[in-house]
Amino acid sequence: MNKKAVLTLKIVTAFSAAAVVAGTMTYSYRTADKKKLENNDGLGGLEISAVPQYDTQEKIENSVSENVSDAEFIETDSVQDRKDLLALEEAEKKLIDGGLYYSSYRIKKGDMIGVIAEKYGISQDTLISVNKIRATRTIQIGQNIKIPSLDGILYTVKKDGETPETIAEKYEVSADEVANVNKIAVNASLDAGQSVFVPGAELDWITRQEINGDLFRKPIRSYYRITSYFGWRGSPFTGRRQFHGGIDMACSTGTPIYAAMEGVISYRGYSNVYGNYVIVTHHSGYKTLYGHMSRFSKLTVGNRVTTGSVIGYVGSTGQSTGSHCHFTVFKNGRMVDPYNLWG
Repeated sequence: MNKKAVLTLKIVTAFSAAAVVAGTMTYSYRTADKKKLENNDGLGGLEISAVPQYDTQEKIENSVSENVSDAEFIETDSVQDRKDLLALEEAEKKLIDGGLYYSSYRIKKGDMIGVIAEKYGISQDTLISVNKIRATRTIQIGQNIKIPSLDGILYTVKKDGETPETIAEKYEVSADEVANVNKIAVNASLDAGQSVFVPGAELDWITRQEINGDLFRKPIRSYYRITSYFGWRGSPFTGRRQFHGGIDMACSTGTPIYAAMEGVISYRGYSNVYGNYVIVTHHSGYKTLYGHMSRFSKLTVGNRVTTGSVIGYVGSTGQSTGSHCHFTVFKNGRMVDPYNLWG
């Protein structure tokens, strides 16, 4: 073989009812027209549909010689090249009984979870669950994600003793399919923390909205600018590093503040820090706090609110340097970043 050539060839073979053979061939080359290479859509990641299928080693070798005859190969021994090859090896297809296998895709510029899911004919729920994506807005260019061959979700067993049958009942899917895909008995006792692929299952609405950043609406519906984000910052009062547990939305005094999600007003009062503030209790362990109000609306504790309900008006009461709404989200008592949850 020419010393300038680098050729990586990997064959993954598995058998269920019938033999399925897939060959993956990866090589780097330089063509006369560099722009054509750069604009090639396939460079974003490994696409199973684009991988040639071979029956024998002889056919593979023949195809390699045919395909490389008109291409000039270059040596690719850079650190990044080796990392790329390792990434492909680690994400190679894993075939198991039941027809479930995984391939790898590398995120490229402009990609979104919905677009990738549509491209491979699977649901967004599947991609989100299998790759344990906590916020779809945080996927990064160059990140490798797994592409499963089946629709479904990856379920984490909550307690010892759960079975494929009880899990299937929860998601209203076939227990036999759950057992078959995971190569376990229908009544097998599972351990807490164990991962089980549930074909045909979907994420619940709340989880999907959380991950897609569409669970809450913004409490300010008119012009505003964010003057402080969630996380560590220098205190505007002392200059010392401190944690800011919400988002500050600066806007004109008197701007209406809306409930970010439907719920019930559980507190309305004053503190030296938040000034006039309101807390709304929502479903699924969520609470939201709105601080520094100039005044409250007519709604009070115990009143049910929707995303169209005005609960107060922007001000600068309490510990504040100017007119703004401080917005905090709590999930089961812990502060979480509102930016990842609102549409």
